[in-house]
Amino acid sequence: MNTDEIKKIIIEQILEVAPEISEDEIDDNKNIQRSLELDSFDFLKILTALNEKLGVEVPEADYGKVDTLENMAHYFDERL
Repeated sequence: MNTDEIKKIIIEQILEVAPEISEDEIDDNKNIQRSLELDSFDFLKILTALNEKLGVEVPEADYGKVDTLENMAHYFDERL
């Protein structure tokens, strides 16, 4: 699985948790929570869904490493 495939899975999970968001609102390099106005519970739901899909758990200490779509995709890519 490559980074682009991982990005698609991340986007799918974001849209699942927040269906009011359109895919074109998701910017690779903007903070996911702030730019999409997601609260911490929605962000946690996204990470939990990604853990179930990809088998990679993101510890709370690493939340700063998964703040953007680009960073999140690389984080999961490095751990798969």
